[in-house]
Amino acid sequence: MASNRRTEASAYGSRIGARLSSRPYVFALILVLIGLVLLVGGGQLLSLGGSPYYALAGVTVIASGVLVARGRRAGALLYGLLLLASLAWAIGEAGFAPWALAARLVAPAVLGLWFLVPWTARRLHPRPAGSALRRGTLAGVAIVASLIIGVLANQIFNEHRPDPMFQAGTQDEPGQRTLVSAGGGGDWTTWGGDAAGSRFSPLDQLTPANVGGLKPAWTFHFGPGPKGAPGALEGTPLKLGDTLYACSDYNDVVALDAETGRPRWRFRANVNLTGAAYGHCRGVAYYRVPGATGPCAQRLYTNTIDARLIALDLRSGRPCAGFGSNGYVDLKVGMSKAPAGYYYVTSAPTIARGRIVLGGWVQDGMYWGEPSGVIRAFDAVTGKMSWAFDVGRPDRRGEPKPGETYTPSTPNSWAPMSADDRLGLVYAPLGGAVPDYAGAQRRPFDEAWSGSVVALDAETGQPRWRFQTVHHDLWDYDVGSQPTLIDLPTPSGIRPALIQPTKRGEIFVLDRETGQPIRAVTERPVPQGGMAPGEHATPTQPFSDAMPSFRGIDIAERDMWGVTPLDQLWCRIKFRKARYEGTLTPPGFTPSIAYPGFLGGMDWGGVSIDRDRMLMIVNSNYVGNYAQLIPRAKADRLGVRPFGMGGSQKAEGQGIQAQFGTPFAVRSMPFLSLIYAPCQAPPWGRISAVDLRSGKLVWSHPLGTARDSGPLGVGSQIPFTIGTPNLGGSVATRGGLIFIAATQDKYLRAIDTMTGKVVWRGRLEHAGQATPMTYLSPASGRQFVVTSAGGHAFLGTSTGDAIVAFALPKKGH
Repeated sequence: MASNRRTEASAYGSRIGARLSSRPYVFALILVLIGLVLLVGGGQLLSLGGSPYYALAGVTVIASGVLVARGRRAGALLYGLLLLASLAWAIGEAGFAPWALAARLVAPAVLGLWFLVPWTARRLHPRPAGSALRRGTLAGVAIVASLIIGVLANQIFNEHRPDPMFQAGTQDEPGQRTLVSAGGGGDWTTWGGDAAGSRFSPLDQLTPANVGGLKPAWTFHFGPGPKGAPGALEGTPLKLGDTLYACSDYNDVVALDAETGRPRWRFRANVNLTGAAYGHCRGVAYYRVPGATGPCAQRLYTNTIDARLIALDLRSGRPCAGFGSNGYVDLKVGMSKAPAGYYYVTSAPTIARGRIVLGGWVQDGMYWGEPSGVIRAFDAVTGKMSWAFDVGRPDRRGEPKPGETYTPSTPNSWAPMSADDRLGLVYAPLGGAVPDYAGAQRRPFDEAWSGSVVALDAETGQPRWRFQTVHHDLWDYDVGSQPTLIDLPTPSGIRPALIQPTKRGEIFVLDRETGQPIRAVTERPVPQGGMAPGEHATPTQPFSDAMPSFRGIDIAERDMWGVTPLDQLWCRIKFRKARYEGTLTPPGFTPSIAYPGFLGGMDWGGVSIDRDRMLMIVNSNYVGNYAQLIPRAKADRLGVRPFGMGGSQKAEGQGIQAQFGTPFAVRSMPFLSLIYAPCQAPPWGRISAVDLRSGKLVWSHPLGTARDSGPLGVGSQIPFTIGTPNLGGSVATRGGLIFIAATQDKYLRAIDTMTGKVVWRGRLEHAGQATPMTYLSPASGRQFVVTSAGGHAFLGTSTGDAIVAFALPKKGH
């Protein structure tokens, strides 16, 4: 009897074990867990007025998992039906946009492949009758997979089609023509290519026909910087004669042989890095002293992280003893007291009428009373102050009296300036009065000058005109791009024009003598609700109606994106929780979305101008910002303090800016998913060409592949064009090429000016968050293209210290 019971128990256990081993419980558990996430998140989204798809998909995936756990073939069929329903839903929401479909369908299709694994298939389809179900599941997966492959192939082979969002206002490609030609030869003597900031080279050795032969010519490394040095390299070198001149992010300056990249001299700035959260020496400036010979007859100027202006002899790199105090001018003179690192100059100095004109970078969003945004000019020979432009004291042109300072918290000018020596004007883009997201405490002169481009008399500092690009800025839309000057053909003749790109994505075209719009500007109503007590927004804002806008379309829930449906769901919930009423939605105590965010639109890379073809080249960004004001009492409990004043590292890591001296702090970050991908669907970066004669868009394409970016900052190695965020500018050449790095992937690109097609890519050690330049080497007669490849922490690209040059091989090599 006992023996029989043991035998029966053993048989029963074997049957149970066989049954357990015959069912794919792990796969079933994965399905149930994913379904639960979709159901819970989808339910929350539905309660916020969002799409019902995720909740329904969650129920379906859970049911499929339960059926799989029970060994039921219907689990596979149900999942296949979900894939087909998802396909219909995805096309209904996103059309046939490749990356939008991929976010909705790739992960579910990959998960569905598990049904086709032999181990799973045998356990769900043990009988011949299951073959039909197996084929049905396979068909669902195959249809979705085929669609994905098809749209990605369409993307690969047609990636240079104009995007539908830009179709309005486009025109046929312009023919080859010459109106205004840049002078000069093979040098690059100012940061923007010329004082007008056109970033145009008259060199034509490189063309779309031969640029494919470009090869690395040389690489220069600055080497390890001092301890605590910022990690990035944004500089654009100058080229004079047979030598390049470049600066590091910690303000060392080097002279390099233009042919070989070998260093000729190096000036070590020995900067004080205390408080230097950022570096950004974007370039140096060159000046030839009229009639002078000998040392310092030709000189370079650089401005440093520790707020000094330095003059160097061009040939030796030694400080010019007759400039300031042994070659140095202290830029902190006249500034109010502030922690170290709260004020310095990041852009290259501007030279106009024998004067060095400087603005300054000021820490964002720390406290009311931060250093002044004063613009100053210094004599290019002696270093003595020529004038100061302080919007709070327009009557004062010199240094403040003892015991006084320049007016704190005024709009500053950190971006590159441009100059017109014929008119005797310097054009300065201005930011907002600090802090960025609190406006109730601003003074009348802050409101009048904030977010403007201003024309200053180069000899006196007297303002001639101003044009405001954004009123009462509450979005950190400081004017970050260099004004670009061009003689513009119009029906009434050639007009001296100024082109001002903005972070808002608007491009304003003004008469540079008067500041009046050449292309129509209209004041339009903008959103007004949701602000904190005591705040206000202006009822209208200026829009440049006669030029293409690069602010992007107004976003909706369907425009949210993710690597998988799960992080896309998270972005949808965040979107539904936020206030978004279109462009210029004001911030408040509830979360709000600013689109585009503080990256732009257009940032300090500005635009380049093909003067021969009268084309403006624009690289732009489409990443939103997620902002929320925090009442002061709550901010105090969180330990929020201004940078460098002992605040909570956790609060700083959450993107909270203190805004001391105002009723609230602010949490302001790019609108990213849990895995640090933008929540808006790609492309996040574009490059476009605008015909300046007509103001019409000629072409526009996504810029950058997904190869070196991806979830959690890990490069995906996907080589397809996606359009990444970009930081840096372009250069246009007479040879019909545009050179640009700027993207998150590690490439310098050559683009055909007429079509926008990428005709060459050169691999870099690190991403090139800088503006390239091009020159002719006297030694070999070859045209070189050079860019800094130093990455940028803000874009999540690895940082480096390289300057990289490309050229066609020498004949016979």
